Amino acid sequence: MEVLVWVVIAALFILSFIGLLYPIIPSVLVIWAAIGLYAFLIDGGAVSWWTWLSLLLLTIVLFVADYIASMYFVKKYGSTKHGMTAATIGLLAGSFIIPPFGIFIVPFILVMLTELAQKKPAKEAAKVAVGTLFGFLTSTFAKGLIQVILIGIFLVDVFIF
Repeated sequence: MEVLVWVVIAALFILSFIGLLYPIIPSVLVIWAAIGLYAFLIDGGAVSWWTWLSLLLLTIVLFVADYIASMYFVKKYGSTKHGMTAATIGLLAGSFIIPPFGIFIVPFILVMLTELAQKKPAKEAAKVAVGTLFGFLTSTFAKGLIQVILIGIFLVDVFIF
């Protein structure tokens, strides 16, 4: 039974990284589910209070980093509110249209078209679309790095301490 739970935990950890390319998958919640499985089905006492606190704080950092990284580039390159909405819609729709490349292409195109519809010159609209792409890539990198740290803290706590 314990081996099966570990297989599910490993699958959930892998799924959390797939969630970086498919934003419909709530990556950090998948990590929490994996750790919860361990705590409830294998050994709840093995996960220390320090680990739980670290996971909670890093989860908060993950959400803040995601927001800051995305908004920094979007604002830096001068996106309108409609452009930001188009980027979000494009990100979600793109993950279904031409996965996994749709999460790059569809938001870029939607932001470009939205900014053009807002009467921005083509060069400026393209700049905003590129900024949106940089924002997404930066945000995804930050989330991936924090996810590695979350999983690492858990595994170190369980196997070393």
